[in-house]
Amino acid sequence: MPKRSDIQSVLVIGSGPIVIGQACEFDYSGTQACRVLRAEGIRVILVNSNPATIMTDPDFADATYIEPITPEVIESIIIKEKPDAILPTLGGQTALNAAMALHELGILEKYNVELIGAKVEAIKKGEDRQIFKQLVLDAGADVAKSVICSTVEECVAAAGELGYPLMVQPSFTMGGLGSGFAYDESELRRICESGLQASPVTQVMLSESILGWKEYELELMRDTNDNCVVVCSIENVDPVGVHTGDSITVAPALTLTDREYQNLRDISIDIIRAVGVDTGGCNIQFAVDPSNGRVVVIEMNPRVSRSSALASKATGFPIAKIAAKLAIGYTLDEIPNDITRVTPASFEPTLDYIVVKVPRFAFEKFPAANNTLTTTMKSVGEAMAIGRNYSQALQKALRSLEKRGSSFHWDGALGDVGALLDQIKTPTDGRIVLVQQALRAGATAQQVFDATKIDPWFIDQIVLINEVAADVAGAPSLDETVIKFAKDHGFSDAQIAQIRGLTEAEVRSMRHAMNLRPVFKTVDTCAGEFPAETPYHYSTYEEETEVAPSDRKKVVILGSGPNRIGQGVEFDYSCVHASFALSDAGYETIMINCNPETVSTDYDTSDRLYFEPLTLEDVLEVIHAEQQSGELVGVVVQLGGQTALGLAKGLQEAGIPILGTSPDAIDLAEERGLFSKILEDGDLLAPANGTALNLEEAEVIATRIGYPVLVRPSFVLGGRGMEIVYDQAGIRDYFGRIADQGIVGPKHPLLVDRFLDDAIEIDIDALFDGTDLYVGGVMEHIEEAGIHSGDSSCTLPPITMSDSQIARVREATLKIAQGIGVRGLLNVQFALAADILYVLEANPRASRTVPFVSKALGITLAKAASLVMVGKTIKQLVADGHLPEKDGTYIPAGSPIAVKEAVLPFKRFATKDGRFVDSLLGPEMRSTGEVMGIDVDFPKAFAKSQSAAGSALPISGSIFISVADRDKPQVILPVRRLQQLGYKVLATSGTAAILARHGIDVQVVRKHTDDNSVAEGPSIVDLISAGKVDVVVNTPSGSSARKDGYEIRAATTAADKAIFTTIAQLSAAIGSFEEVIAGPFAVKSLQDHAIDRAVALAQ
Repeated sequence: MPKRSDIQSVLVIGSGPIVIGQACEFDYSGTQACRVLRAEGIRVILVNSNPATIMTDPDFADATYIEPITPEVIESIIIKEKPDAILPTLGGQTALNAAMALHELGILEKYNVELIGAKVEAIKKGEDRQIFKQLVLDAGADVAKSVICSTVEECVAAAGELGYPLMVQPSFTMGGLGSGFAYDESELRRICESGLQASPVTQVMLSESILGWKEYELELMRDTNDNCVVVCSIENVDPVGVHTGDSITVAPALTLTDREYQNLRDISIDIIRAVGVDTGGCNIQFAVDPSNGRVVVIEMNPRVSRSSALASKATGFPIAKIAAKLAIGYTLDEIPNDITRVTPASFEPTLDYIVVKVPRFAFEKFPAANNTLTTTMKSVGEAMAIGRNYSQALQKALRSLEKRGSSFHWDGALGDVGALLDQIKTPTDGRIVLVQQALRAGATAQQVFDATKIDPWFIDQIVLINEVAADVAGAPSLDETVIKFAKDHGFSDAQIAQIRGLTEAEVRSMRHAMNLRPVFKTVDTCAGEFPAETPYHYSTYEEETEVAPSDRKKVVILGSGPNRIGQGVEFDYSCVHASFALSDAGYETIMINCNPETVSTDYDTSDRLYFEPLTLEDVLEVIHAEQQSGELVGVVVQLGGQTALGLAKGLQEAGIPILGTSPDAIDLAEERGLFSKILEDGDLLAPANGTALNLEEAEVIATRIGYPVLVRPSFVLGGRGMEIVYDQAGIRDYFGRIADQGIVGPKHPLLVDRFLDDAIEIDIDALFDGTDLYVGGVMEHIEEAGIHSGDSSCTLPPITMSDSQIARVREATLKIAQGIGVRGLLNVQFALAADILYVLEANPRASRTVPFVSKALGITLAKAASLVMVGKTIKQLVADGHLPEKDGTYIPAGSPIAVKEAVLPFKRFATKDGRFVDSLLGPEMRSTGEVMGIDVDFPKAFAKSQSAAGSALPISGSIFISVADRDKPQVILPVRRLQQLGYKVLATSGTAAILARHGIDVQVVRKHTDDNSVAEGPSIVDLISAGKVDVVVNTPSGSSARKDGYEIRAATTAADKAIFTTIAQLSAAIGSFEEVIAGPFAVKSLQDHAIDRAVALAQ
């Protein structure tokens, strides 16, 4: 059936901020959808609150709304834009839940807007546990015995019938939020409470335990003509009990017989037909009992899911793109395959390689969190690798994680077999390496299976890798046969060097002397049956390479690897922009990256894509393959975060040209002594500081400059290991905690700075070409200095800084850019204390605020930076229209205000006893994503940012206040205004006494640690847990109050209520409370903001 003629405009709902369980896979899907729909001549309207993604670039939609994804906001957009249809299946659970809310509120019917991609009935059938269970049974398949419950008491009663252990799964949630296995009644009550709260329909399903079964999923697509294709089968290496997003997975499934696979295929097709998904994709998860082969269906997602991105990258079959085409009426047989250009999309992909995905965790950011893996997803990113066999793909994937200790190793004494077998019983982020160490120490494959329930075939593969290592160690000499044998099983030069007692460089030069290098094969969707038109490559050690020669000028762009806290999708945004800009400028762009979730690893983003680990060895081999033809202009390292920067030195030593700021200049900014000299030459101030290599030196420096001090390791991203220390005991405690992390030592000094209390923190993103400085934007942080810039709310333009202060910031930035020798992007952080400007740090690379600045002011910084790196001047870029004539320091009257707010993952991390980790912010970054609010003034923009971040300000209700003594004078005015606005004020006894003296009506509530003599009734923690408190203001103080503070903040996190942990934040929000009471938000697209800005700048 050809394209529908009745759809002229489509509203695409994005997935909002990046959170654990819903990361940039959905930006990748949504970006593809927007591109496809526009190519089909359809007007695309997009709503998404996330500024960090390429999807919200004004180029990808006709009208881009960076607004909160709420039914009220979407209704305002519908009134304004009058779309014919809404496409909600590419924005993860956020978009699906928003679409269901629009349906239930009657908004779709009221404005006659159709849902495409999935009907309401299909969404209900797939998401509602009870309906889906019946449907699976009707299709002749099996499900685990289960009961649906809506209250904790119903859950306890059901447990008597099902028996322990049992599984809890909430309805309509993503990333396994609120789910888990309960082994007794106390655990059941805890998990069910959080599960019922996490489910928007307050419903959970309890089912019999299938722990230890094998888990598989199938990715399917179906069209209106009932054509069904299975795009990809995926198998989890970890058995049931670990969320599929936290498990190592492999495609295609490797341990199924053909008969078993066909059975799963048949069941899947029956289910997709019964649910009624007829214009898009879905994925269905199965569990198989290894003892008798019984198959049960776990669940399905009637939308493009997290696994869809993996399946797309693994097969080259663009699921999201095809789903968008199906949604507007095409059928699979009418859509050509981009890669072969001769087969249609109804032709199922075939793989002649193995793909392995490995999750990346961030437990080091949450020391109190329990790192046991469960059915609630905890990983923050993932890496994928492609190889010709499982051992090769697995080893490549493990080294793609860029984490010390994530690869297999053979050094050190053998471990204790009993202790290792005991450790691997619990699934944790490092279990796969412990399995390898247990086998190396002499455990049998059977013992490992009994401890882990990992399929014996996967265990045998690790036995094989250990055997290869033993052969390499025992070979009389390291000849070509030995190295080639190791390379066939994915060993890196570094691993071979470790086994043989050599250096990595020695192994590499031996290998190169033998002319033993990898060849590059192509991902072609058809196992070589048809020629591939799209150069999408992976390495392996075989005979024939498939890299086509080219005579063009080439630029290699290094991506940022797996997402993690501190290095997320913002860096991918810059890499993609560079690829587009350099391609338009006539260069052949070559992307190297290993993250399957991102737009940079889409096969049509760059001219060539290499899906390879970002290690020096792998990157050098790709560059060597590309140098065989054409001219390599250079490598871009300043856009991929610390990952790419970390490779700059090694590439330079290998004679590879680095574009933009040189590695030596990058060192000037990182090395404290060298940087101090630049500041001195420019008459710039830094807080009193020193560098230490050990505890003794740190104590001496801290005593000299005076407490409190800020300690931070050098060469880290995301404020890793950064803390404020208030006394000598604190510094000793700090060194004790980081002892085993290897982040401070002879080569990595610890930086110790005087901490500036009550300072405003300022961030600037700028571009320097050697002559001119072009400022992208000056941002003012809402929280005081001391909270990591990635976690702090910030506003653009600044709202309390004068023009002369902004001019001083610009001048200081110019001196730093000249001193370092920047060519490209530069981010500098300043603190303003008592009108004195201090330089905190400078980073000569793309920062995480580049996308926010670009969206807020319409300046495409990353594109401009990539052109500066290949020799263009800022004057040329302004003349060519790449940059506005006036830079980001010029703010015309009436400019909108944009507020960036961080989104934090505390909901995902619980301590061993099941309570949430502390939501207190500090200098180490903990947020996974961000949202943006943009409006005519600060109060409106801030209110939008809070709503988009998921903690909307209430229009009425109770506000609880408990602040440290130093904050009590500042809290009086904001609280008085809140009371005038009609909010009820609750406070602990100390704060209440001060408020009462100022004539504020306040109800005293007791602290968690107080008894009834302080106040009658429930404690504040009980009130928050019972939903009786709507906003919490809690600033931390001394250590006994710390415990109370923690209990209060943990309860607020669990209850999903707004929380303010600094007075600056609360004062900033006062106007926003007024705006929320005043009524619904007005909406405006980025394109309309750009028109207004152009008019204002022209005056």
